[in-house]
Amino acid sequence: MNASATGARRSLPSDRFGQTLKRYWGYDRFRPKQEEIVRGLAAGRDVCVVMPTGGGKSLCYQLPAVLDERRTAVVISPLIALMQDQVAQLRQMGIPAVFLNSAVLEAERAEVKRKAMQGEYRLIYVSPERAVMEGTPEWLKKVPVSFFVIDEAHCISEWGHDFRPEYRQLSKLRAMFPEQAIAAFTASATRQVRHDIVEQLRLKDPLKSISSFRRENLRYVVKECNGAMQDDLLLEAVGRVKDGNVIVYSPTVARVGEIIDMLGEKGIAAVGYHGQMDAATRRTNQEKWMTEEAPVMVGTIAFGLGINKPNVRAVVRLGLPDSIEQLYQETGRAGRDGLPADCCLLWQKRDYGLRAHFIQQISDPSERKRAWGRYHQMQDFVKSAQCRPRQICEYFGEPVKWEKCGVCDACAGLPRWMSPESVAPRKGRRGRNRYASRAVESRTFEAAPKIAVNEELLEFLRQWRRNTAGEKMIAAFTVLHDTVLEELCVRKPKYMQELRQISGMGEKKCEM
Repeated sequence: MNASATGARRSLPSDRFGQTLKRYWGYDRFRPKQEEIVRGLAAGRDVCVVMPTGGGKSLCYQLPAVLDERRTAVVISPLIALMQDQVAQLRQMGIPAVFLNSAVLEAERAEVKRKAMQGEYRLIYVSPERAVMEGTPEWLKKVPVSFFVIDEAHCISEWGHDFRPEYRQLSKLRAMFPEQAIAAFTASATRQVRHDIVEQLRLKDPLKSISSFRRENLRYVVKECNGAMQDDLLLEAVGRVKDGNVIVYSPTVARVGEIIDMLGEKGIAAVGYHGQMDAATRRTNQEKWMTEEAPVMVGTIAFGLGINKPNVRAVVRLGLPDSIEQLYQETGRAGRDGLPADCCLLWQKRDYGLRAHFIQQISDPSERKRAWGRYHQMQDFVKSAQCRPRQICEYFGEPVKWEKCGVCDACAGLPRWMSPESVAPRKGRRGRNRYASRAVESRTFEAAPKIAVNEELLEFLRQWRRNTAGEKMIAAFTVLHDTVLEELCVRKPKYMQELRQISGMGEKKCEM
């Protein structure tokens, strides 16, 4: 063993869970509820976890998979890009992991299967379709499987906002692998959906871990407006973000291009992401956004699952979402570093007709009825004068003991920049006075503090990260996150021991 590894081990906690956390992830302590889930899964117990975006769900199953050095955890995930990113991150930490999907050539697939049967991987990622396709269960029975993970588990429920029929097939897992634990993870599930997940996956006396749906660092602002005002407010919301990133959710593919052009006219670099783009373009645009070459991402609902960018300072949703769950998932990508972030929903009356049109296209009567239910809940949400976070928590069935968050538009009024006087007039517009509304600047919601860093050094490290990512043919954010780069600039470690003190620097990353 080399000296650097020995030194790192001396400073680790004595508990094996804490040791593994420090050694691979570089963290000194677990986030809330993580340790309980890790210990439950490591003990072979079924688990059902509802944890908000940014709460650290993936670590909850990756760490117990690492602890079992002879067996392999099988992770069922619906997104190819997410699989590839997570596998790349795990390999960067020195954890043997692999994915099997349509992007893997047949010759490579055969080699992966051979190694898997020998127990060479700690985690294998597969799509839900592949998990139940002919031949896969028979092959998996030859693999020393430790447990199964169902990511985005809400997709299994017809009561959820993102039901996927292929997920229903996963109910066969319990019959095919009765001895292996099954872990279900999701960021958003109502009480009804949670019951459905447990029933569909046939979980046996599962450890249920439901985190609070309240994100105290997020300010929700809901505003009805017409098209011209929506554009103005969008420009204002994006322009206010000086440090960090922005996500703009567009209701249509066509609108994505319009928004990018509009932002470009104001000198704001933005890239797009939607299902009609080829995979390479989506990947390139996501990389530009992650490395802040383009600070604004304009996408449809196709963008966002699995994104782990801590410094998103604003999420702007144009038009009514399909459901409160969808709104919660989209806005949950903001403020993952715990610092304040704005979540703006800018909607128009005509959105009602657009949503109704989509619902009418649903052929299944039961699903159409559920969609109408979500439609009316969304209507009630935007029209209500009640606290936004409170409404969200109550929607998910969380008992709420507080009355007001004190920062959302319902509690504190609209922020001053949303007032008619604050928005720069656009050429040719008339009748601005009809936009008048109560607008105040909440004193309880401070702007995110800027960490004082040497910008030249930070840019040097970013360039090093881009070069390293290019050499390894991985996404730049899998090398090191921005928060780690900034802490490196602030602390400027000179010795390995100092480097190990930086949160997020595990053994392998220190050596690199």
